[in-house]
Amino acid sequence: MEAAIQLVRPKIGNPPVTAELAAPEPVKAILRKSCYNCHSNETRLSWFDEPVPAYWLVAYDVRRARRKLNFSEIGKLPAAAQRGMLFEAVNLIRLGAMPLPQYRAAHPGSAVSAEDLAVLEKYLAPFDDAAPAAVAEPKQVVQTGISIRQINAEPNGLPYYTFPNWESWKPISTTDRGDNHTLRVILGNDVAVKAIAEKKIMPWPDGAAFAKVAWQAVSDGSGGLQAGKFIQVEFMVKDAAKYKETAGWGWGRWRGMDLKPYGKDAHFTDECVGCHLPVKGNDYVYTMPVERGGR
Repeated sequence: MEAAIQLVRPKIGNPPVTAELAAPEPVKAILRKSCYNCHSNETRLSWFDEPVPAYWLVAYDVRRARRKLNFSEIGKLPAAAQRGMLFEAVNLIRLGAMPLPQYRAAHPGSAVSAEDLAVLEKYLAPFDDAAPAAVAEPKQVVQTGISIRQINAEPNGLPYYTFPNWESWKPISTTDRGDNHTLRVILGNDVAVKAIAEKKIMPWPDGAAFAKVAWQAVSDGSGGLQAGKFIQVEFMVKDAAKYKETAGWGWGRWRGMDLKPYGKDAHFTDECVGCHLPVKGNDYVYTMPVERGGR
């Protein structure tokens, strides 16, 4: 029986490398050492990965990792998109979430040293390139001129009309992405704001929702930055039972002034959950509310 189980081996395979990451060789060398075994078409298994059931776990992890980020195919994307995906990956490395702790334990050679991390961070130095010189538009939120019921839902079924009047939600915090020159504001609905006031955010209550609005960061001509063109709005909405399979949160992202839903299929939520995994202890929420002074 045990010998028969060893024959049940879902194929991993190594498809051709069609478009590798466009990055300097020292950067790619670090990624090959620490990331390519799962996040590329160049998977090389160690002898202890071969026996079942370890092989089953490896095969599952590789398929899932390639779907999220594949360094053998990422070169098909524009250079800015490649840098953006690498920025997210380096953030996970910095937080200790990648390579996965269980993978590092079995493959200690995959660990990213402080020196390696410095090389990656230097390559992605946020403001090495000046922000685009452009005339800033007003800090407009979306004005599409169409009913929110006409805006397509995300592939996971989350409809945009779940978040009516989100533009009037209260600001919770701000953030930025220097690598792709964007400024972001995080807004919270009434449920989220009430939870903050009552300090009941671990976990966040069902019904709490956040909107992260991103604009292009443009120069104001005096060395500062200001919001320019609207890029996208992202949402998280808490329902522990309904969204049990995606960490208790519903995820959505709509891009551009025409609010085109993000993702080719429902698996886009793997990207969302994976990105937020390092803050699982904060109920998967990166942004902590800004503390306000008071009497």
